[in-house]
Amino acid sequence: MKININTQNPSLISIFKDPTQIITLDANFLIPPDRSRYTKRSFDFPLFKKVWLDPIFSTFPKLAIHEAVYEELILSSIQEYIEDLLEKNPPAIIIHKDSSLTAIEKGLRNSIEAKIYPHTNYEPMIDNKDDRGEVKSLSYIAVKNLLYFAAHDNNAIQLIEKAAEWSTGLDNVQAIKMYELIYYLCAKDLGDKKSLRMLYKYQYYITNFEKKTNPEWGKFITQMTNLYKEYLN
Repeated sequence: MKININTQNPSLISIFKDPTQIITLDANFLIPPDRSRYTKRSFDFPLFKKVWLDPIFSTFPKLAIHEAVYEELILSSIQEYIEDLLEKNPPAIIIHKDSSLTAIEKGLRNSIEAKIYPHTNYEPMIDNKDDRGEVKSLSYIAVKNLLYFAAHDNNAIQLIEKAAEWSTGLDNVQAIKMYELIYYLCAKDLGDKKSLRMLYKYQYYITNFEKKTNPEWGKFITQMTNLYKEYLN
């Protein structure tokens, strides 16, 4: 994924101003990344939990996932982590459920799903798991007028950013990328910077192509600070 350090993301500015807004997460925000085809290093769940999950759930009080994403979480360690969040009082995560939709909202949801799924690997007729979570998540939040979808999947982000061109019906949804929240945690001193640097490099700066197109950590932090410095206090 190519990193944008040249223009501001209005959704990140909004989160800087009010981090208590609902942010719906794609599954890849919860699942430890596996780039073993490129490097011997890896993120097991305990490390990913320490570096990423614990800081974001401590920082943002209204993180959410759709029930279809919850069903995608195969690793028992991730399931247990989500269950622990749900058992807190108040719950530390929101689960979007289609059963909460009215009949009119379900009709709108179906209409938006029909526009989204041709651009994904999801097939509603067989209800396969490929991209099911992102299709269900995006159609739900579009109907409920929830603004923010956080993802580390280029296609999911394009469904939002190319909403007009692709006619996905997601014109009012805004994307937040993982690297933007990595920066948020660093800028606000809400995570271990050395560990977040390691996560950034693992996600965005391993392959030769990534090293040609994406900034190294120091430049990333400098350029992002130049973009958002007026919102850091």
